[in-house]
Amino acid sequence: MVSAASFTALSRRRALQGLGTAAIVVSLGSLGGCGESDDLNFANWESYLGETTLDDFRDAAGIDVSLSIIASEDALFKQLRTGTSVPDLLVASNPMVERLVDAHLLAPLSHLRLPNLRNLDPRFADPAYDKGLVHSVPYTWQVYGIGYRKSKVPVPPKGWQDLFDNPAFAGRFALSLDAPELFGMIARTIGKGPDAIGPEDVPVLAKLLEDQLPRIKTFHNDDGQDLLLNKQVDIVAEFNGDIAQVMLEDDDLSFVMPNEGSELTCDGLCIPAHAERPGNAHRFIDYLLQSQAGMRVLHTILYPTPNLAAKALMPSDYQTSGVLPPPPPN
Repeated sequence: MVSAASFTALSRRRALQGLGTAAIVVSLGSLGGCGESDDLNFANWESYLGETTLDDFRDAAGIDVSLSIIASEDALFKQLRTGTSVPDLLVASNPMVERLVDAHLLAPLSHLRLPNLRNLDPRFADPAYDKGLVHSVPYTWQVYGIGYRKSKVPVPPKGWQDLFDNPAFAGRFALSLDAPELFGMIARTIGKGPDAIGPEDVPVLAKLLEDQLPRIKTFHNDDGQDLLLNKQVDIVAEFNGDIAQVMLEDDDLSFVMPNEGSELTCDGLCIPAHAERPGNAHRFIDYLLQSQAGMRVLHTILYPTPNLAAKALMPSDYQTSGVLPPPPPN
């Protein structure tokens, strides 16, 4: 378990609290890519960066960074497709990376400009969604599982089927409003991974979900960890990184991987095809891949990392946490 006594960390949702969803301009210094202006526009999720990362990057590279908060991946896709205020660098989930590549909206990366790629766990070097990391560099990884309050749930659900069938859990859990996540967990109960869902399965899965409605206390919109922390529910389906954050605030919380398995997904750093400052974007990606810079990000967001050099600098309870384990070898 991650212990609050071992190190100080801001929760992901609080690290940038009060900054809002408008563009946030952080004044830094000067030294960009060759022939580029000395600034960088970066689109990222709220509270998904180290507390001092931009200041540290200023000291290292002297580049002015404009940070804009991503409202949704659909909105980001539309922004890139229309060419409206295209950022120089963005964070995207692996399904989004595939979607952007198919639409020719991402630029290929120059690995020669990214010497710190050597710090990546080899298991993330050739993902199926972006073979050879042509268009993305893994930033974090996550798995979907079950967070719970130990004092209220001394015997946690073994998996999705147990959560849905066991009368002890009825009326006590929250599920996500995100359709892919909902259908993914329901599909696991009939022995199918998310990628195996076909059109013929949708009515079956919809009926299974409908049957669960009387047992579901509420739905959440990517804030299930808050419902758990605030004791609004005893059990929640949520990403391990989100549960790890609230475990720092309440040691009565824990996390379990469903026995049916869960899909491992990544958030990656990508450069849009029409970015004005790809050189600066490469510099920032390589900076985040450094051991010290990556470690400072982890101290804030607590998500699992594919950066082995950064992970090695973290306290032992992070490295051995049951919430943030490395993915098993293939």
